[in-house]
Amino acid sequence: MARPSAPATARVRQPAVAGVFYPADEFQCRKLAGEYVRGRDAQSSAARAAATGVRDACGAIVPHAGWVCSGAIAGEAIAALAKQAPSPDVVVVFGAVHTPLQIDVAALASHERWHEPAGDSEVAQDVSRRLSDAGGLFAIDDRFHEGEHAVEVELPLVQVAWPDARVLPIEVPLSDDAEAIGVRVAREIEASGLSAVFLASSDLTHYGPAYRFAPAGVGPGGLAWAKENDRRLLGLVTDMAIERIVPDVRAHASACGGGAITAMLAACRERGGATRGQVLRHASSFETLAGYGPQEPDNAVGYAAVIVGR
Repeated sequence: MARPSAPATARVRQPAVAGVFYPADEFQCRKLAGEYVRGRDAQSSAARAAATGVRDACGAIVPHAGWVCSGAIAGEAIAALAKQAPSPDVVVVFGAVHTPLQIDVAALASHERWHEPAGDSEVAQDVSRRLSDAGGLFAIDDRFHEGEHAVEVELPLVQVAWPDARVLPIEVPLSDDAEAIGVRVAREIEASGLSAVFLASSDLTHYGPAYRFAPAGVGPGGLAWAKENDRRLLGLVTDMAIERIVPDVRAHASACGGGAITAMLAACRERGGATRGQVLRHASSFETLAGYGPQEPDNAVGYAAVIVGR
């Protein structure tokens, strides 16, 4: 749960990207996170989703770029999920893996807490321990959490939406076992008698020369292709075509967190009986940064706010 900062110890995971991806100042971090989750736009979207879309939401896709690019989109997804699931015991964050090391299982962390500028998040170590003790699909490996931003940038938003919840950070590779990982987590949560929501921290297509991926060329046509690449994957998500997510990402580079998305969907189906998803907002960095100045139509990353339920 969110609480005052703890002294730095090996058991407290320190921020790796505060001051780069989001504010390092306590006041600014708390203020901006509150605006993203509690602001008028996010709350209006949450109300529309509850009235006309997915019911009994139990999971979401949230982007994890710097907040200036995608913080409002992540806040919109979290706000919509919190409106329908206001008091979970645990917020499971399945994260994309950016650490350039080989991993074939889901990586848990040994930390008791994750320190953030606006407060600390307590880790559900009891659940983490049982998952790691079972072996097979999970291992405790702090190397995949020390410099990773996918989970970290979401935690101040999680603290606003669910201040009393513990968190469970899990890095999920693009693996054929991603679905089984999500199912195992959901079953362990249920066996522990806990309630939970499940987040997949993932961006979508990384397009352009900066990402060495431009199959449709550079320029407006290429960025339009990238949006369509996103939409195909999002269609699989909203249809709950769980078994097709990892193959799509492998074939089309449509997300950086295909394993995380798959695990989240599988956990939602297993624990919450989820049958569909709803896209609340879909944009690219080319679009979200336009308000800060003219952007060259060469590189862009896709972002989506998606909630999952029935």
